[in-house]
Amino acid sequence: MSSLTSAPLDFTTFYNVIDGKLREGEKTRHTLNPATLEANPNVPFSTSEDVDEAVKAAQKASKHWAQVPWSERKKALEDFTAALEAHADDFIRMLVNEQGKPPFWAKNEFEIAMSFLKGFCDLSLPVETIEDTKERKVVTHYIPIGVTVGITPWNYPVYLGCAKLGPALLTGNAFILKPSPYTPYCSLKLAELGTRFFPPGVLQALSGEDDLGTFLTSHPGVNMVSFTGSAPTGKKVMRQCSETLKRVTLELSGNDPAIVCADVDPVVVASKLTLYAFCNAGQICMSMKRIYVHDSVYDAVLSAMIDQIKSLKIGSDVDSFLGPVANKAQFQRLEGLYAGIETEGLKVAVGGTKPLPDMKGYFFPATLVDNPPDGATIVKEEQFGPVLPLLKWSDESDVIYRANNTESGLGASVWTRDDAQAIRIANQLEAGNVWINTHAETMPNTPFGGHKQSGIGIEWGVEGLKAYCNLRAIYTKPF
Repeated sequence: MSSLTSAPLDFTTFYNVIDGKLREGEKTRHTLNPATLEANPNVPFSTSEDVDEAVKAAQKASKHWAQVPWSERKKALEDFTAALEAHADDFIRMLVNEQGKPPFWAKNEFEIAMSFLKGFCDLSLPVETIEDTKERKVVTHYIPIGVTVGITPWNYPVYLGCAKLGPALLTGNAFILKPSPYTPYCSLKLAELGTRFFPPGVLQALSGEDDLGTFLTSHPGVNMVSFTGSAPTGKKVMRQCSETLKRVTLELSGNDPAIVCADVDPVVVASKLTLYAFCNAGQICMSMKRIYVHDSVYDAVLSAMIDQIKSLKIGSDVDSFLGPVANKAQFQRLEGLYAGIETEGLKVAVGGTKPLPDMKGYFFPATLVDNPPDGATIVKEEQFGPVLPLLKWSDESDVIYRANNTESGLGASVWTRDDAQAIRIANQLEAGNVWINTHAETMPNTPFGGHKQSGIGIEWGVEGLKAYCNLRAIYTKPF
C-alpha cells in the first residue's frame, strides 16, 4: 500500500479544497450530531469569492484533465477509491456523527459508494460509428463538458458524492462538490483525499449555506450541474441554470408505491417491506412511501409488519436499526406530519404521533398508519421519515391508477410470485425505476432517472457518463 493511500487524514479539522490547497474560511459554522445534539467540528463558510476562485481553477484544470487519456483518468480514480477504502473507519465514524445513521447503515452507505466508484471504472464511452459507406463515414464522440458541479443532499452524502464525482472525473471534467449544509464533513475529506491523486483544480469541495448553491448554479463559468434533492429546490436550480443554458441533471423527490399482490407469503414480504421502508429512518428518495396490499392478505401483512417494526432497535449503537432524522429542519417538518395523523383522525397500527421523549436527539418512532384514505396527507406527501401508510386494494387496474396518481415518478415496486402479473403491472407504472420483489436497488452500470416531477436526465451507467459530456458528430466524405 502506497503512502498516498495509507497516509492518515485528520478528521478533527476541515477545510475547503480549492485549486489543490486546503483553505480556511474567514467565517466558520458547525452542525449538530442528530443523535446526541453535540456539536460537530467547525467547517468553512464559503463566499462568492471562494466560488469564483474554485471555478477559475476548475476552468484551467479541465482543459488539461480532458487531454489525459481515459486509461490514466481511470487509474487515478481507482487509486483514489483504494485510498478511500483504506480510510473506511474514519469516514464511517464521521458519517455517523454528521448524518446520524447508525454504524450499520453508515457502513452500508460507504460500501455502496465504493462499489459505485469501482463499477464506473468498468464503463467506457467508445467512439460510435453511425455510418461507414462509400458515400460517407459518420462517427460520434463524447467529449467533456468542462466545469461540473455536484450538489448533494444530507441523506447519503458519501454515496451520492462519489456517485457524481466518479462519472465527472472519469469523463475528463473538473468537478466541484457542494454538499448539504447539514452534512459537509465527509465531502470535504473526499476532496482533501483527492488532492493526492488528481491535479489541482480537478476535484474541489466547498462548504457553506444554501446561498452557496446559488453562487454555483448561477456562475457563468460552470458548464453543468448535477443536483439531488427536493423537487422545489430542483426547480430553482433549473431556473438558475437556464440563465446560461447549463446542462443540468436533476434527481428529485419520490413518493414510491409498492404493490403487494394476493399470492405473497405475508411474513416474508412483511420483513422485506419493513427493511426497505424504514432503512435510514425512511430518509431515501426512492424508499417505498405508500404500500398497497391486496385485501385478501392485508390483515396478515399488517400483523407481520407490526411485529417487525416493534423489533427494530432505535438509537445510534452498533446494533441499532433506526436512527434519528438528520437535522432540526426535517425534525420540525416531521413533527407536523406526525401531528397530522391525529388531526386527520387516522389509525396508528404501531408507533406513535410524537417524537420519542426519552431520546436526546431527533428520534421518532417507526410508525405505520392503517389504511388511511387516499386523500390523507400521509399518502399524498413524501414523508422522508420513519412513517408511512399501509393501504388496501382489490382491483388491479384501480391500484395501478392509485399508484400513478402522484406528481412523482422516481420508483415503484411489485411484489408477487406470478411473473406475468408482475410484468403486467410493472409495465403500467409511471416511474423511472421499477423493481419486482425488491425495492431501491441501484447499480453503477444501470441508468437511473425519474419520470414526471422526480427529475430530468440520467445518472449512472453509460447514459450517465454521457450526461457529463457534449456530443460531437464528425462527417467525412471522400474528397
